Amino acid sequence: MGRVWIDKQTPEVFRAMTDVVAVVRERAAAAGVDRDLLELVNLRVSQINGCETCLDTHWRSGLAAGLTPQRMALLPAWRDSALYDDRERAALGLAEAVTRTAGTHLDDDAYAAVRGDLTDDEVSVLVWATITINAFNRVSILSAHPVPERDADGRVVRRRAS
Repeated sequence: MGRVWIDKQTPEVFRAMTDVVAVVRERAAAAGVDRDLLELVNLRVSQINGCETCLDTHWRSGLAAGLTPQRMALLPAWRDSALYDDRERAALGLAEAVTRTAGTHLDDDAYAAVRGDLTDDEVSVLVWATITINAFNRVSILSAHPVPERDADGRVVRRRAS
């Protein structure tokens, strides 16, 4: 027996989730958080959670937002790479803290460091962006959505069996 694709089984809830994403993107733009930063957050959270569906979606979205393949490839090493600026580091650290809820959380010193690089509005929308991609990761992982094989341009080469 296959997995229940919960997004298809209860589409009203899934549509509500996509509506939340639209509001988060709108508020992010109003707060000055560019789409490329949102895509870095989406990619990093999806890496942590091991969501191949969201990784497949957001590397293509990242390219469309202007991220280079190199910046996306080096994302797991963002702390050690000079390719990410202080604002991006603050956003990625915040996203990791929101994603990794077990054990230690974002302590006051780490939070103060984030606040030094991000405004209140930026912190808020980045936390919401992280919450939403975590939710989508769980939908895709638990539904076991298949990911097609793609060529270097992102075109589907072969569909995987589910």
